[in-house]
Amino acid sequence: YFTDISIDARWAQNGITIVGGCEASEATNQLHSPLGLYIDEEGTMFIADQVNQRIVQWKSVALSSEVVAGNKGKGDRLDQLNTPTDMIVDKEGNSLIICDWGNKRVMRWSLRIDTTNGEILISNIRCFGLTMDDQRFLYVSDQEKHEVRRYKIGETTGTVVAGGNGKGDRLNQLNWPRYIFADQDYSVYVSDCWNHRVIKWTKGAKEGIVVAGGRGEGNALNQLSLPNGLFVDSSGSVYVADGGNNRVTCWRKGATQGELVVGGNGEGSRPNQFNYPRALLLAANNRHSAIISVFACSVSDIEVKVAASKWNFSVLKVRNERPCDSELRLNLLHGSKCCDPERT
Repeated sequence: YFTDISIDARWAQNGITIVGGCEASEATNQLHSPLGLYIDEEGTMFIADQVNQRIVQWKSVALSSEVVAGNKGKGDRLDQLNTPTDMIVDKEGNSLIICDWGNKRVMRWSLRIDTTNGEILISNIRCFGLTMDDQRFLYVSDQEKHEVRRYKIGETTGTVVAGGNGKGDRLNQLNWPRYIFADQDYSVYVSDCWNHRVIKWTKGAKEGIVVAGGRGEGNALNQLSLPNGLFVDSSGSVYVADGGNNRVTCWRKGATQGELVVGGNGEGSRPNQFNYPRALLLAANNRHSAIISVFACSVSDIEVKVAASKWNFSVLKVRNERPCDSELRLNLLHGSKCCDPERT
């Protein structure tokens, strides 16, 4: 998804909790160490509920989730998942495409009612992140081969579009690639996590261009620490979840340093803090803007506060290092208003 975000945009620094809690369980209103998060154009959230080995969806007006894939325990059968890390919705195919990290495979799962089994699209790939362009080409990061490949749906080999030259920090290499973003020109942006940079590979390029970080690990505004999720707006600005610095920064096209968007107040679960932010995703319409964050929390119950179903969403999630589940939070763009804020 693409949208215009004003260069003067300012985000509310205190988030609003919409889902969260530390009661890790298999209940439909709870999660256990969730990783991936995707929001479709209708505002439905799809969550990779990692330890529960399932994908769940939350409708914009629901108070609990619905299982749409997995939930049969950890395993490698076609009705099972093993540590799902990310997913997207293929609208044309009316299906989910899932990174089944522990089984080293990419799965497709129909969203039709009563689907019980998935099908294997790609095997032998330590997939972590994925995305799809407007031509339905699928892009998948491989953490063992330190590369990103592009696939036609149904293809099993694919084409290397980033990395593929072994682990390293040269411009033709990656080191533990995580999340990826494909723009309208089919350039691929990669969060090159252990190189502490975001690197852009134009279509057909043999090496990438550093667009964020790349100056070693650190907390200066020209540095990143373990970058994770990212999205790129229509002006070419790169928004990145700066994991080790517990912040989200924006790097304007051609800039040599980033601008603080939200966070940067240390690790924690207060409304103005994050705890190792992970993926970012932008879903757009013309009404409202909000950052939704998922992070390790310190409260003991589940809160769900559902507001408008159609915003400009940038979606943020984080790692859970302790036995505690995550919290989803909104950071509104100043001037945006929640619809039906009292719904709980």
